[in-house]
Amino acid sequence: MKLLEGKTALITGAARGIGKGLALKFASEGCNIAFTDLVIDENAQQTVKEIEALGVKCKGYASNAADYAETEKVVNEVKEDFGRIDILVNNAGITKDGLMMRMTEAQWDAVIAVNLKSAFNFIHAVLPIMLRQRSGSIINMASVVGVHGNAGQANYAASKAGLIALAKSIAQEVGSRGIRANAIAPGFIETAMTAALPDDVRKEWVAKIPLRRGGQVEDIANVATFLASDLSSYVTGQVIQVDGGMNM
Repeated sequence: MKLLEGKTALITGAARGIGKGLALKFASEGCNIAFTDLVIDENAQQTVKEIEALGVKCKGYASNAADYAETEKVVNEVKEDFGRIDILVNNAGITKDGLMMRMTEAQWDAVIAVNLKSAFNFIHAVLPIMLRQRSGSIINMASVVGVHGNAGQANYAASKAGLIALAKSIAQEVGSRGIRANAIAPGFIETAMTAALPDDVRKEWVAKIPLRRGGQVEDIANVATFLASDLSSYVTGQVIQVDGGMNM
């Protein structure tokens, strides 16, 4: 029996990167996948094909996660298409870095809207479904930056810290109905974005990590699978840092 056999996961921002890695891992454990992205382009369609090749149902939905009305519409469509939603992963996120003295209101608002308000939108829309099912796992994709802050990323850090507090609050509100909420705080993960960083910056990051290496998308996916599955049935309101010991 696979860990997520027969379950349905809704993952935001999963056409590429960490979100796609989570979707593929969940699918390999028997989970049907609904995912959102701003547009369902050729790249997103390729993600659908890769997931379906694992023998599960998959569909991508074009959605601006920061838009409340669009979110309600998409969640209703997912419920109609899949029949249930067992797992919600709030993964959609952007960065617009800059020192506070130079940060514009638009930079602040955009990051808070996509990273934090989107999680409110999806949790608000999905909770009635999970409450009727009397079960569900909500996973907010935070960051170690949301735990210890980072110069030049005040907006990003605030949004990720908000995701942690949001998960803890939801865990307290709906735990009695069998719904769990947790957060994952990735550290330095090897992705296309981090691969583009200058070598000296990458070496500086790795030097701060006790395990002396960057993490892999699979490292995040493995923890997410644990939180999505019944293996973590007594785990809620927690933030798990997947960072090689960078932030102890």
